[in-house]
Amino acid sequence: MTDTQTLTPERQAERQEVLDKATKAKEVSRAVLLSTEQKNDLLEAAADALEANTDAIIAANREDIAAGKERGFADSLLDRLALDADRIAGIAGGLRQVVGLPDPVGEIVRGHTRPNGLRLKQVRTPLGVMGMVYEARPNVTVDAFGLAIKSGNVPLLRGSKSARATNTKLVEILQDVAESKGLPREIVQLLPGETHDSVQDLITARGLVDLVIPRGGAGLINAVVTKATVPTIETGTGNCHFYIDASADLDQAIELLINGKTRRVSVCNATEVVILDANLPSADKTKVLQALQDAGVTIHGDKAQLDDLIGDVVQAEEKDWTDEYLSMDIAAAIVDGVTGAVEHIQRYSSGHTEAVAAQDYSVTSYFEQHVDCAAVMINTSTAWTDGEMFGFGAEIGISTQKLHARGPMGLPELTSTKWVINGEGQARP
Repeated sequence: MTDTQTLTPERQAERQEVLDKATKAKEVSRAVLLSTEQKNDLLEAAADALEANTDAIIAANREDIAAGKERGFADSLLDRLALDADRIAGIAGGLRQVVGLPDPVGEIVRGHTRPNGLRLKQVRTPLGVMGMVYEARPNVTVDAFGLAIKSGNVPLLRGSKSARATNTKLVEILQDVAESKGLPREIVQLLPGETHDSVQDLITARGLVDLVIPRGGAGLINAVVTKATVPTIETGTGNCHFYIDASADLDQAIELLINGKTRRVSVCNATEVVILDANLPSADKTKVLQALQDAGVTIHGDKAQLDDLIGDVVQAEEKDWTDEYLSMDIAAAIVDGVTGAVEHIQRYSSGHTEAVAAQDYSVTSYFEQHVDCAAVMINTSTAWTDGEMFGFGAEIGISTQKLHARGPMGLPELTSTKWVINGEGQARP
């Protein structure tokens, strides 16, 4: 950790604020054990308070939007940042969905009785202090609060500077609700976000913070995962592919492709690459590409491969295959069947969501078995990879790693387990 003597007074104050808040969160996590009824009552009251304070939240959000425009934010970033009455109602609705979900704490995962009479059970238990590092999206502030509280954890939130006014207002409302229920305000706290250094303070607060979840762009996620000394869960970017096989119901495939690409371009489950089977007739390939252009999507690809099919193709560079667009752009490639599609995906996939449109079972089976990602979609849109759509309520993120949690992360993924062994005086020989 950085020698505090080399830090400026401002930086020392920022670092101390992070550590003080982490210390308080740790104290609260040990002291506050809420029943399911108390958790649900708190979340219901929080949902009501958010809706009651809609005007105040929107006013704070306008400050962030105005500052973002001055800083030249892209439209996709402004969209992620913006709140209106409908989005606030949706955020409150997410809390109410969490209320309706089973409380995972205390759930028996497995258990058995040994021949010597020892009764063993593995039960779910809270993780403790849950650090959350995220960009732009103020809804994550409330989602993290709801899921953390229901799973018995204490959220320590480090939102971005771009959403500072909005996040401050949201946390103030949540703290007021907690206080009205006789609970410590520190069951949810917002960390300073003026510099990136506060992220480093959070992710190295070993002993105070039990887990950090980064949610945002590739740069943020990589920085947290590679520099953290606190355990992390990697929520990866979504370079999502949609493969259309020669056996596909073409009209259905086009509908699903357009849905995945255009429904909301700024989200991680948006389709970023369409892969076409070389065995599709040229007219069908053109029909797919034309549908994208008609929907306002700019196509990037190998002009030598696509120019005979459709005009206005932007010559692709390597980054077109590796990076998220988060805009009305898509990369297009033609490959030799499902094996070619899988090879392309294995090379460029971010491990988030991959989709196939095919009526041939051997094709869908091969795709399912050979594509390694958090979610495989068969004859449906990549847009479905979402905790709410999976029935988890508001998700905390979509994990693209393979240990502990993978895919949309709901309540069970925010718990650990412990073994409880009941005996009647058995001593080990």
